[in-house]
Amino acid sequence: MKKFSLPVLFILFISVLSSCVVLSPKKYNGLLAQRDSLSLGWETARAKITSLEGELASLKSDTASLNLRIAGLEGRVQGLDENLSSLRSNSSSEISKLAADLQKREARLKEVEEILRRRDEATNALKDKLQKALLGFQQSGLSVDIRNGKVYVSLTDKLLFSSGSIVIDEKGKMALQGLATVLKTQPEINISVEGHTDNQRVVNLGQIKDNWDLSVLRATSVVRFLTDVEKIENSRITATGKGEYQPIQQGSSSDIRSRNRRIEIVLSPKLDELYNLIK
Repeated sequence: MKKFSLPVLFILFISVLSSCVVLSPKKYNGLLAQRDSLSLGWETARAKITSLEGELASLKSDTASLNLRIAGLEGRVQGLDENLSSLRSNSSSEISKLAADLQKREARLKEVEEILRRRDEATNALKDKLQKALLGFQQSGLSVDIRNGKVYVSLTDKLLFSSGSIVIDEKGKMALQGLATVLKTQPEINISVEGHTDNQRVVNLGQIKDNWDLSVLRATSVVRFLTDVEKIENSRITATGKGEYQPIQQGSSSDIRSRNRRIEIVLSPKLDELYNLIK
């Protein structure tokens, strides 16, 4: 069926009326004015409808865009949740691992502290034994002290040797015998014999060229006495010469030089347990 727009129907209606009824000019003008008003209202309505349709299309587009953004944000939130869960899981695992490592380190530290405590006890006990064994020689230039966890038995050169000599005299042998008596009961102790001289040049000592030679030969004489005569194990003992380069005190007076001329017997406990722990 053919459709007609409202203005066309109105015109047809007016035409029908005009063909059937004779209108006065006033009524006719009123009808025209009404027609114009209806036409204007129709156009306004159409314009508003068009505007609303455009606004609706824009809203639909914005809604679609927002839905896409919401979907993207939801995806990101899900990803962040997964990452957070993963981080929590990993953090828990790392914390457990760190706690286990800390416990192991604390256990190792306690072992080291215990070994060092036993070393210090043994060192102090050894010092006491040596002081008692060598008590009669302490007025003759012998001293026993502890430095850096080691026992140092220091003997001035006049207690062991005649001036310029590398041959141990009888009083020196007696002191070394007392020392050896204690060392034989301490097989876990390593022994280092160090020779020291003053800073005066060596003169008229035959094949001994300088203080290096003198310090080494005196240390070697003590080592030979302890190993050959007193039967201390060779594997436990070493001889070194320090010459004039590690003095007890700086100076050139006769008293200072006498203190610097010495043999130091350094007694060190074996620390195999400690070395194994820190490997």
